[in-house]
Amino acid sequence: MSQATVSGVGGEERNDFTAAESRQIRERSTRLLGSLLRPERTRLLIGLVVVVISTAAQVAGPALIAFGIDSGLPALLSNDWMPLGLAGVAYLLTGVVGAVLMAWFTVLTARISQAVLLDLRKRVFVQTQKLSLEFHETYTSGRIISRQTSDLDAIRELLDSGINQLVQGLLSMLFIGIALFSLDWASGVILVVALVPLVILTRWFQLRSQTLFRLTRTTSAKLIVKFVETMTGIRAVKAFRTEKSNNAEFEGLVEGYRSANARVIRLFGIFDPGLVLIGNVTVAVVLLVGAFRVIDGHVAIGVLLAAVLYTRRFFDPMEEMAMFYNSYQSAAAALEKISGVLEEKPSVPDPTSPIDLWSSKGELTFDDVEFSYQNGRVVLPSFTLHIPAGQTIALVGSTGAGKSTLAKLMSRFYDPTQGILTLDGIDLRQLHPKDLRRAIVMVTQEAYLFSGTVADNIAIGKPGASRDEIVAAAKAVGADAFIEGLPNGYETDVNKRGGRVSAGQRQLISFARAFLADPAVLILDEATASLDIPSERLVQDALQTLLSDRTAVIIAHRLSTVAIADRVLVMEQGRIIEDGTPADLIAGTGRFSQLHASWRESLV
Repeated sequence: MSQATVSGVGGEERNDFTAAESRQIRERSTRLLGSLLRPERTRLLIGLVVVVISTAAQVAGPALIAFGIDSGLPALLSNDWMPLGLAGVAYLLTGVVGAVLMAWFTVLTARISQAVLLDLRKRVFVQTQKLSLEFHETYTSGRIISRQTSDLDAIRELLDSGINQLVQGLLSMLFIGIALFSLDWASGVILVVALVPLVILTRWFQLRSQTLFRLTRTTSAKLIVKFVETMTGIRAVKAFRTEKSNNAEFEGLVEGYRSANARVIRLFGIFDPGLVLIGNVTVAVVLLVGAFRVIDGHVAIGVLLAAVLYTRRFFDPMEEMAMFYNSYQSAAAALEKISGVLEEKPSVPDPTSPIDLWSSKGELTFDDVEFSYQNGRVVLPSFTLHIPAGQTIALVGSTGAGKSTLAKLMSRFYDPTQGILTLDGIDLRQLHPKDLRRAIVMVTQEAYLFSGTVADNIAIGKPGASRDEIVAAAKAVGADAFIEGLPNGYETDVNKRGGRVSAGQRQLISFARAFLADPAVLILDEATASLDIPSERLVQDALQTLLSDRTAVIIAHRLSTVAIADRVLVMEQGRIIEDGTPADLIAGTGRFSQLHASWRESLV
């Protein structure tokens, strides 16, 4: 079974897991947690010793009070201050030791928590970058953001306070039980009897809360996904006036989230009062039975007081542990989702024994290549093509003909389902990733700019490039003029996603970035679609010179861009139906000639 099936990658996240799937998810999460905690095992061991001593010191208090009352007060009547003084000093010392060690334990657990979270955040970031394009095209950006934000926050809450509450609570209950049986076995028996309704109530809470807490995580993730997608696509929202429908959908998601949380609150509304009731009844029984035993002389008054205090304190951690269970369920669900992403395997894996290609000529060969997406639909059926080094190819055809798929295969965003695609005779699947990325660069219609300056965005094509190289690349594609006209020139901050410059200017910057990379193969996938006519002419003039010594593959609906190509390939349904020079195809009677005639008429 694939990880995608279990974790919900590439589809909606599921709650209806089979027993085998649930077991696999738990094992996966346990492996992840173990790998995160393994580097912190020394601190964990120290913390365990510290919290044991600290809890024991705090639990000793009521026993010391019993000693002071039953031994110190009678001795005091005989003017012997020693027993009472010893009890007071011991009580003070155990309190100080318990407080100091608890402070140390808190610091230790905080350091462990931060180290684990730092490691986990880096793992998620590195993994999501490493995963193939197929993953990102099926796994929505909102869900990825949810993994890095709300899911990690849930784990942080558990590590910061929940673990402390659990460890301290369990140790405190254990030591209190031992101390109570040591002081008065009858009170200990009453406490054991009280555990029966306590276990029943806790088990009832556990069974019902498990589903509800996972539901709250799922509904929260859906909220984030909807919000991120709406804000990311705000231009489309404004253009198509979808605010009302978005509001209605978001309101439904908010209502689902509110309803899920309301069910959790109702659950706690029964559990918390139930704990208080069991605790109070147990204290009352201990006090009542102990009072008769004091009258009969079987128990000293100090022991009874200590028994009542211990019984009361035994139930105090239960409320905190109930809150731990809340944090635990949220964190467990979050860890399941994160572990699913971390164990997702790239569909385009790096080669185990990569072949170096220090310099590339740019010769591409498709040898009986077939490709289909996960849905099984064949996009390229038995495709064979040879592109000589230095040749400029134009791919044209109707939407869905397979042009962009061809470009993605050349860039190795995807691997062929069958057949071989080679660069200079080397299978792309065997080529070292650094050499592949240096040899082949793709510019898409989406000219994505990162936060930072114009110079920083151009320099992505060649990290460490000098200012002269950056400026030369901008001049080559005709971007220098508008860049110099910006408020701070090349040091102008483009803002998030390049919001400070126009769509055409963003595309020119992305061209400069690609040209600075100086690849052997340059793929332009509808890369001139956002350019106006003057800008497109500038780019075409630059392309004539800059593409003369490299292989170029141009995918364009604008036939004006095709004019600079040495060879035109017309595609339909994943097959090449025409192949020739632009002049030869225009002079013919085929599909390209018809497209060119229609384009010429549109210019009139």
